[in-house]
Amino acid sequence: MSVRGLAALAILLLPVACAPLTPHPLAAAPASATAAAKAPVTILVSIDGFRPDYLDRGVTPNLGKLAAQGVTASMRPSFPSKTFPNHWAIVTGDRPDRSGIVANKMEDAARPGETFTMESDDPFWWNGVEPIWVTAERAGIRTATMFWPGSNVAWGGMRDQKWPHAIAGGTRPSDWAQFNQAIGGEQRVNQVIDVLRRPSDIRPRFVTLYFDIVDTMGHSKGPDAPETTAAVTEVDALIGKLTAGLSTLDQPANLVILSDHGMEQTSSERTIALDGFVRASDYRLIESGPYASMTALPGREKALERALLRPHPHMHCWRKDQIPARFHYGAHPRVPPYLCLAETGWTIAATKPTSASVGGNHGYDNQAPEMAALFIASGPAFNRTFRPPEGFPNVNIYALLARLIGVAPQPNDGDPAVLDGLLARP
Repeated sequence: MSVRGLAALAILLLPVACAPLTPHPLAAAPASATAAAKAPVTILVSIDGFRPDYLDRGVTPNLGKLAAQGVTASMRPSFPSKTFPNHWAIVTGDRPDRSGIVANKMEDAARPGETFTMESDDPFWWNGVEPIWVTAERAGIRTATMFWPGSNVAWGGMRDQKWPHAIAGGTRPSDWAQFNQAIGGEQRVNQVIDVLRRPSDIRPRFVTLYFDIVDTMGHSKGPDAPETTAAVTEVDALIGKLTAGLSTLDQPANLVILSDHGMEQTSSERTIALDGFVRASDYRLIESGPYASMTALPGREKALERALLRPHPHMHCWRKDQIPARFHYGAHPRVPPYLCLAETGWTIAATKPTSASVGGNHGYDNQAPEMAALFIASGPAFNRTFRPPEGFPNVNIYALLARLIGVAPQPNDGDPAVLDGLLARP
């Protein structure tokens, strides 16, 4: 799902203008020497909703070149294959069941009456595990984020009496931006290039960049639509602008380009209507779509279980403690008591749709091929002969980022051995 519902006010990364210098024939260094003097920056790029097979459409010369010059593979998202849980899994190394970002929409018994949505920047929801930029900042390594779910949160802080206008304590990247979909892709790239123009003492060593256009069009038109292919073409051109800008700056970079999940075609004709077998008086629906999460109304647990926990066409339902172990999901208190998962391509809704529609969605079984995520690594740090296992879990990206940045990773759900051969040995 796109993060288009987030707050509209953007706090932009501020470019620093460099005063023009008069060149001197003896003092001027060649471009190659300038590049050698700059330490490589690590840039983590998310192309939301980009399926790996989009690279096969013949419209991605820039991504294709980076893949050919580096390493590429498909990557498995964490369950649920949704935007916020997976972006947080990538930068923490923890699956949603451990991180606490268990869904795009969730509740917590410690905050009765409140609901987490993709607009929530209260640290309460995010403080479960530490993101990579906080670890880096504490180690004295400057970071910058040009959008990333959670990067606008004062991690470790808490809301004070002036909430929602103030947070007490917490750590953010040195440069960060409040998400605003009105800020186009080219402006996002330009902001990244601008912060890398800075003098070395205030130039970030870790940067994130986020694009939502492929996911947005995939939801609206479906993954196979020409409009989605056009969005893939557009984001590839933006990647070209990024690499061209880095070249102009003589800034070496280790690029980790990935997506959070894939996308599958959906249709109103493939809808599972809950009111066909569950009474509205028995439950409260929290999320619906590729999966539905819910809680029983007081005293209605047995009635709800009789309706849910039996075979259903195109859908499986479980109590949270019975969710299959391979999903690594159901232990966190924020996971609702009941989960129903639709067959890939089907959606779950409270009632039958009243009008016909087609589009795309994600949130399905994270092992479904349609949910696979993109992974490309290109830059001087990477061993081009290494072949990551196809469909490796995305929680393994965190340890890779920690090694690239030069920080000790926090305990996490990843396995460092999975991508150990990806970094070139000195």
